[in-house]
Amino acid sequence: MEEQVVLVDENDNPVGLMEKIEAHEKAVLHRAFSVFIFNEKGELMLQQRAAHKYHSPLLWTNTCCSHQRDGESNLDAGRRRLQEEMGFVTDIKEIFSFIYKAPFDNGLTEHEFDHVMVGKFDGKPEINKEEVEAYKWMTLEEVKLDIEKNPKEYTEWFKIIFDKSYEKLTNA
Repeated sequence: MEEQVVLVDENDNPVGLMEKIEAHEKAVLHRAFSVFIFNEKGELMLQQRAAHKYHSPLLWTNTCCSHQRDGESNLDAGRRRLQEEMGFVTDIKEIFSFIYKAPFDNGLTEHEFDHVMVGKFDGKPEINKEEVEAYKWMTLEEVKLDIEKNPKEYTEWFKIIFDKSYEKLTNA
């Protein structure tokens, strides 16, 4: 069975389900989440997407992001995907949510009601090579400067989310 996403209205009320690729082809608003994990030094864990991903391969992005399953809470979805992609679980909390739209060169579009979550972790992740090519730690200021210098090395949604959440992440 293909993975489905939860379609929502502009108030995050569920209005149906749709196969994930179809939702991205039709640019339909759906629920998503983005997890930002920080270490004790205040550095953000970034992941580089795996080379075979159907969009944005080998680009850098936040620690993990994905879509909630039908009936799954935002925090449960964030913890599940953190375990699946990065190989660890830690406490996370939601700090805000917003809607964004990001078209890709391959004709797909992310149109998401994104729930942004933060957590802390100081260990070494056990990355899932099916999902993640590599990871690194950077300060928020380093990320901000690198996005300005090398924007093509980052996912479109990460640049949007990072810009929208910079102040909130600084105080998280």
